[in-house]
Amino acid sequence: MKVKYLKIDKAEGPLLVMEEVKDAVYDEIVDIEISGKEHRIGKVVQIDRGKVIIQVFQGTSGISLNDVSVIFSGKPMEISLSKEILGRVFNGTGSPIDGAGEIYSNKNYNINGRPMNPVARLYPRNHIQTGISSIDGLLTLIRGQKLPIFSGDGLPHNQLAAQIVKQARITGEETANFAVVFVAMGIKHDEADFFRKVFEETGVMDRVVMFLNLADDPVMERIITPRCALTAAEYLAFECDMHVLVIMTDITSYCEALREISSAREEVPSRKGYPGYLYSDLANLYERAGMLKDCKGSITQIAILTMPNDDITHPVPDLTGYITEGQIVLNRSLYQMGIYPPINVLPSLSRLMKDGIGKEYTREDHPNVANQVFSAYSKVQEVRALAQIIGEDELSETDRKYMEFGRQFEERFSKQDFEENRDISQTLDLMWELLRILPEQELTRIDPSLAKKYLRK
Repeated sequence: MKVKYLKIDKAEGPLLVMEEVKDAVYDEIVDIEISGKEHRIGKVVQIDRGKVIIQVFQGTSGISLNDVSVIFSGKPMEISLSKEILGRVFNGTGSPIDGAGEIYSNKNYNINGRPMNPVARLYPRNHIQTGISSIDGLLTLIRGQKLPIFSGDGLPHNQLAAQIVKQARITGEETANFAVVFVAMGIKHDEADFFRKVFEETGVMDRVVMFLNLADDPVMERIITPRCALTAAEYLAFECDMHVLVIMTDITSYCEALREISSAREEVPSRKGYPGYLYSDLANLYERAGMLKDCKGSITQIAILTMPNDDITHPVPDLTGYITEGQIVLNRSLYQMGIYPPINVLPSLSRLMKDGIGKEYTREDHPNVANQVFSAYSKVQEVRALAQIIGEDELSETDRKYMEFGRQFEERFSKQDFEENRDISQTLDLMWELLRILPEQELTRIDPSLAKKYLRK
């Protein structure tokens, strides 16, 4: 039952405080009417006996303590969803902003999602091809996985996100059931225009759902945006049987908004001022990825975050690393060398890669060749360190070949044009070409039968 109150007791920052409220519920949505004209949306964030604190999405500026009415809806925030959301653009609260009209549906969906029973989860299998060799070859993205990208200010994570959206695909008969949910939090207007332009010009917009929260939008809306997007992904995956790739950028902006709102609520801060519940809040987002028994669809997540001062021990990347199944790390020195995408494969990891590659999924040689290339590039770093001490001319013949392997790896394998889309066979063939630089006795991780088939072509 809806209850209407005609007075508030206090307005401070994004918060309204009301006394003597009966039967309010945590996370309940309220409708705030100002002077009988303007409407704003709020959410109940704290209840202490009859005292209720409401977080206003659009802020409290211009709200009078008396000339206002607050209606408690009795239910959490919901959005209307149907398959017509594909190809559409929404704001942070799930309202269309592309001029194509409202979404009409018989059902509304709670943006806080449905808890996934761990027993009902399926182990992630098979892969999603991104068309980017560093990811597909050495850090393969598995369906149902959570694989974040750790970036930094000024690095091309936006271009990488756009490239993944326009190139990502799955193999086999399920290709038609593939969709991308793209959610941007706290981005600038020119960045939002860049994403929309790329998706429209490359013809992938019809399988993309966009949720945009801009830098000048309310901070509270930034907390809602990923939840609306993940609710849309759950609908497409578990009710429409689609394989959905969710790309979220920038998680650091989301965490900054969480810190700002926590400060306004006068909560006790934790590391670097972030709230103590940052871990569980991020887990609420990340754990909405996965596959379920008796459901044909899946949700795969790529969360992009910028590390302040490139500090991987910062609370946001640190906690993200605990929750997710690996990470892709962008490197500033590689970017300064002119390498795009500047993915440093050595600190990067895809923990589920081994379960979605090989004969049944990519190609029989993939596990062997990936292990050997990773091992060889790791050895390159040792040889480079030695060369800085004694000079490259003093290196052994084998070490010189490792130096050449490192140069070729970065120039031919890691470096890739924004428009270049390599399928998994091209990536694996390129890895074998690089291994031919090294003496055969150095290839200790390759099965002899595979070496005979692929190495000596």
